[in-house]
Amino acid sequence: MGAPRLDAIDIRILDAIQRDGRITKLALAERAGISPTPCWTRLRRLEKAGIITGYHARLALRLVAPVASILVEVTLASHKQTDFERFERAIKLLPEVTSCWSVGGGVDYILKIVARDIDAYQRLIDDLLQRELGIDRYFSYIITKTVKEETALPVHDLIQPLVERN
Repeated sequence: MGAPRLDAIDIRILDAIQRDGRITKLALAERAGISPTPCWTRLRRLEKAGIITGYHARLALRLVAPVASILVEVTLASHKQTDFERFERAIKLLPEVTSCWSVGGGVDYILKIVARDIDAYQRLIDDLLQRELGIDRYFSYIITKTVKEETALPVHDLIQPLVERN
């Protein structure tokens, strides 16, 4: 089954819900430009289709405790499918790894790690290296300041041209 066809109303619903997951049914319907019942039906259809995958709260953890955020480039020694699978299985089990992307280019993965401090981060890396997951080398980039961290995607800009084409 393919992805459901979206129209301009669906796009407005997606844009509004990703910016405010706690929006009321009435406010969402107003932003979508339709009445609440059909809006709610569309929202449920988008959830069932897997387009909306969850609702989350953004935390300002630094207000509660100091944290260190680190981006890490990882290159594996071998590039067999089993090597990638072994590394990915291990990474998925680590709560400190908040994001992991398999990338093309000069490295195999980019990870975002959040730890209590740099010492805790280094202990995590040392543990990964001792587990023999095939890591050939890694480069760490300590995040010193967040300039922009937007979780909302530019839904209208990404999807609207596809809707107009159909």
